Amino acid sequence: MRILITGGAGFIGSALIRHLIRHSRHEVLNLDKLTYAGNLESLQPVADSPHYQFVHADIVDSDCVTQVLERFQPDAIMHLAAESHVDRSIDGPAAFIQTNIVGTYSLLDCVRRYWLNLEPARKTAFRFHHISTDEVYGDLHASQALFTESTPYAPSSPYSASKAASDHLVRAWHRTYGLPVLVTNCSNNYGPYHFPEKLIPLMILSALEGRPLPVYGDGLQIRDWLYVEDHARALIRVLEHGQPGETYNIGGHNEQRNIDVVHAICDLLEELAPHKPAGVSRYQDLITHVRDRPGHDLRYAIDASKIERELGWAPQETFASGLRKTVQWYLDNLDWCRRVQDGSYQGQRLGAPL
Repeated sequence: MRILITGGAGFIGSALIRHLIRHSRHEVLNLDKLTYAGNLESLQPVADSPHYQFVHADIVDSDCVTQVLERFQPDAIMHLAAESHVDRSIDGPAAFIQTNIVGTYSLLDCVRRYWLNLEPARKTAFRFHHISTDEVYGDLHASQALFTESTPYAPSSPYSASKAASDHLVRAWHRTYGLPVLVTNCSNNYGPYHFPEKLIPLMILSALEGRPLPVYGDGLQIRDWLYVEDHARALIRVLEHGQPGETYNIGGHNEQRNIDVVHAICDLLEELAPHKPAGVSRYQDLITHVRDRPGHDLRYAIDASKIERELGWAPQETFASGLRKTVQWYLDNLDWCRRVQDGSYQGQRLGAPL
């Protein structure tokens, strides 16, 4: 297939592209605005492949998106372009409304017009795969409850509300216009190339520098952790075998309290990076509890039985194995981390001409 991926320079998008280029014969075009979270260095391992190309563009720019669709002639869209950091959405929600809601609408409008003009066989085979989050479901209070594909939406933050809106738009374009869509909602991703403001890389890099490890509130918030390469495999399985109009939840079967995640990172660093910064006797001594985030959801947990039952996907990594790989990757790639931290990665902005 020829697959257009929006937001392919982000954390999940870049993992997806690396997997597609390494393990399939699909042609991939990456369309990315390259905001702060877009990093082309995350795609360097596959950047020279003849099966990969990049266009620097914004999904809100309808004229540009239309040109890309006409030139590339995709058989599928995988839509990952989104603002995704909860703290940033609390401080400045406007960008989340613009990208996640207006951007998704604009993209859907362009794609629908493109899809309507395809020849019948290509029109039938076409797919629009929208990648979303479990945060649209809100908070789980019951200790045994899990998010299913039929769980009512109850978003808590500007970020999750904007993603919920985008999910509704995608389903409306299927119901109203017949656009063959797929929706996936995933749990917390982690792994290589994760932007350092996120919990796991933030803890790793802060510990290595001897800085405090900030934990919101009591740290008892529970998340289901999904190794990003497992997620990439799931997304491809859904694209290739999912049924149009269906939603598939993707989870890692790895519920962990935030405080336990931080302790596990400290334990791994004691083993893998025993030479600590000056004045630090134990990495765990750096843990600092800070004021909780407004509207902080207590627990997320995904029921991924549908994708396992219907499409035969299951995660390959346990939390222990995935976290070890993640910590080791950061230790081996501190130059990449430093370029992100000092902003020098943002100098890479060139894409293919339209």
